[in-house]
Amino acid sequence: MSIAYWCILVTALLPYLWVFIAKRSGERYNNRNPRGWVAKQEGNYKVQRANAAHLNGFEAFPAFVAGVLMAQLAGVPTDTITPLALGFVAARVLHGVFYLADKHSLRSFVWLLGMLCAVALIVLAVLRIG
Repeated sequence: MSIAYWCILVTALLPYLWVFIAKRSGERYNNRNPRGWVAKQEGNYKVQRANAAHLNGFEAFPAFVAGVLMAQLAGVPTDTITPLALGFVAARVLHGVFYLADKHSLRSFVWLLGMLCAVALIVLAVLRIG
């Protein structure tokens, strides 16, 4: 189970990688007004995409955490949880990479794969106790 817990940590930290890239990709970053700074980066699509990957990372995180914890508490075998957790992390990393590279179709595809991993964990937990 510890691998799935490590995956939770990685996905908790991953959005900060994308925002770090955003802050390094634009004009001099202004920490006094971060949202205003992002808004002023209108023509800098790398900043906008990195920031969007950052925000999307936070959006995807709760479903994944719930899925891992629900699956564990429901007694879903670790051999089932681990590959789904690793698949989610891989999908989230690729999601950010494809966001930065402006590969929208691939980005959407790996987003779906990641979400399917999270949903599968939740469904497996429900089926296990239901």
